[in-house]
Amino acid sequence: MTAAAVTVRAPAATGEHAGIVASAIAVLSALAAACCFGVAAVVQQAAASGMPETQSLRPRLLWELAHRPLWLAGIAMAAASYFIQGVALAFGSLVLVMPLASTDLLFALPLIAWRRGQRLTPAEVTGAMCTAGGVAAFLTVLPHTPGAAAPGSWGWLPLLVVIGSLVAVLVSAGLRSPGRRRAGMYAAAAGLLFALLDALTKAAADLLRHDGLAALRHWEPYALLVIGGTGLLLAQSSYQAGSLAISLPLIDTLEPIGAVLIGTAVFQERLASSWALAVQVLGALLAVTGITILDRSPLVRT
Repeated sequence: MTAAAVTVRAPAATGEHAGIVASAIAVLSALAAACCFGVAAVVQQAAASGMPETQSLRPRLLWELAHRPLWLAGIAMAAASYFIQGVALAFGSLVLVMPLASTDLLFALPLIAWRRGQRLTPAEVTGAMCTAGGVAAFLTVLPHTPGAAAPGSWGWLPLLVVIGSLVAVLVSAGLRSPGRRRAGMYAAAAGLLFALLDALTKAAADLLRHDGLAALRHWEPYALLVIGGTGLLLAQSSYQAGSLAISLPLIDTLEPIGAVLIGTAVFQERLASSWALAVQVLGALLAVTGITILDRSPLVRT
């Protein structure tokens, strides 16, 4: 009787252990990706801000930036961040990974302050505490979501239409706006595309993890190139049009919020319910407040 009971319970225990390991890999990878991206954004903005306004939204902007070693260093860090985030999404859900990945400046600001021989201000410390506390509150009550298969091509279509339409409206409005508003419009469009990119990255990572190189037979890996390239151009145009104090708060809030919404709508990932949902909403608001404070720090504006 005892041996049989142990035999019956062993698979469940093994599966639970595998789930814990996968979650640990997802969390650590998401935090590492956040650190890399935060520093990469600051480096890219430092290079892009010196480009002439006439090159905004033009592919030539990327061509000219590619001749600047500082920008290439930022792109290398961003590429590393994207790869690490792909690992996180292969082992964890969008609702788990993206709130953690949005804490980029929580890691970057202390490094930048140390490099410049400065101390973090009380406002920056407060922003860091709000961000960390808000993300922790959001994830503490997050229910476990079993792995869900990515939708078929027709399942992606409504999402692609909605985001494509919103991006078109934002870019059109940005073209008719002055510098600061233009930076905000382009950043909002980039944040939406990055949220879509995160969802496609998860789909492609799942395909690669289960099918290996056969994943290249699907459309998702190639869509990553188009969406990623467009988002990169919009982000660089936003950096060129204004300071990070304008662009990063929008990108850092719209990307994780959009990715979480896509995770629940497209991948059937779950948020909390009843009182725990209120905790998640308050945690998200606290984290957004902290991110806004950090993104307005003089360390990233100059």
